[in-house]
Amino acid sequence: MKQFFYYGCLISIIAFALSTPMAAQNGPRGQLLAGAAKVDVTPSGDDLGRNSFGILDRTHVRAIIFSNGSHKAGFVNIDGNPNQRVVDTVNIMAQKELGIPVGNIIYNGTHCHSTGSVRGDELINRTYKAIKDAYNAMVPAKVGYGAGVSHLNVKRDLFDAERGTWWEGPDYDGKSDKTVAVIYFESMDGKPIATYYNYAMHAVITGQLDMITGDFPGKSEEYIESRYGKDFVALFASGAAGDQNPLYFQQTFDLRDIRIADYATRGEDISNKMLPGGQGLDRQNPEVRRLMDEQIKMAESYGQLLGEEVKYVIMMMRRFENNVTINCGRKTVSCPGRRQLNRGGRAGYAGEYEDAMPIDIALALVMLDDIPVTAVAGEVYNQIAVRLKNESPYARTMMTTVADGHGGRVGYIPDDESYGAQVFEVLGSNLKQGYAESAIVNGLLDLIHDATH
Repeated sequence: MKQFFYYGCLISIIAFALSTPMAAQNGPRGQLLAGAAKVDVTPSGDDLGRNSFGILDRTHVRAIIFSNGSHKAGFVNIDGNPNQRVVDTVNIMAQKELGIPVGNIIYNGTHCHSTGSVRGDELINRTYKAIKDAYNAMVPAKVGYGAGVSHLNVKRDLFDAERGTWWEGPDYDGKSDKTVAVIYFESMDGKPIATYYNYAMHAVITGQLDMITGDFPGKSEEYIESRYGKDFVALFASGAAGDQNPLYFQQTFDLRDIRIADYATRGEDISNKMLPGGQGLDRQNPEVRRLMDEQIKMAESYGQLLGEEVKYVIMMMRRFENNVTINCGRKTVSCPGRRQLNRGGRAGYAGEYEDAMPIDIALALVMLDDIPVTAVAGEVYNQIAVRLKNESPYARTMMTTVADGHGGRVGYIPDDESYGAQVFEVLGSNLKQGYAESAIVNGLLDLIHDATH
């Protein structure tokens, strides 16, 4: 316990350091070393909480660590969401014991809406164990990049002319990036080590089950890992999915309708509200059970289909690099904030606001050779990532979101164009229109520039 007191005392110092721009490392080339590991973080039965209905899937923290002899960096994710204390404490441990500089690891959650993990010091210990195991497993390696396409996602902000209002429905004509970006590591003799893959879609398929589950990200990770062997690690990175839902989501809508009707019989109108999880659903109702069973099957199907695309992209890779540069950087951008004065429901009304304290948005870069992996601590709308990729000088640019503790007050980050939509992500955003999109894109472009000049 003494080591956690020591690490805790340093967290405020590190947090201050990360709140200011950090110059990216312009380092030399060197032989790539890479290793990967995963550690089970499924909570025990006693830690599930009174609203939990049990464990559907085991949950994990996964890590990929790499070095070129001069610099060390990596990627970490957890089935769910990392919190700031875990990220800050593990960062310090990794720097002190493994020599990985604070800021050189991008953490992200799969952002599942129905999941859980061990907590507190236990989660810190297991997260660090994944990093340390990956570090100790590093071997001479090569890295490849590829991009595929998956049509599983859809923009979820929809004005329905028939309903005459905004709602969370599938906008088939809406803007939606279908790219599956894949980084793949293998040893110099061709043994698969790990993959880091990025796709923009909310993990909400099983959100009303109130069970421990990895949703489609966890299913896809397991599906890919089963192809390449027990030591292989597949790490899902949530892309800019702030306004992206699964295309096939009808079970969730049907369950909402059942819940709305049940509450209406008791005199409560929740038609424009979103209750947590599956609160209020009668799980003895045969139709509720049927729909929930379908959700479980849908998560499995989504995981398999996304996993198949990742496997195909890996199979088609032809270019690999082993003599690489590793450049990392971080900065924080500050944008004008706002506070909503009226809470009219989930969608379909005009928001009223007053000025509030500025919102700080943490940005990060881990650039592996000519592959810039950027990260944003918040739920970013899809077209912000598209703009970044369009303006980046590197074709292999990707954006990971809900990163590094999820960003505190940041929450949803709509692109400028989407502020006209009366949907919950825009209505509830703490950010004024016209600032965050450019601040994020320009901030990340600055990091990429510093890393390469």
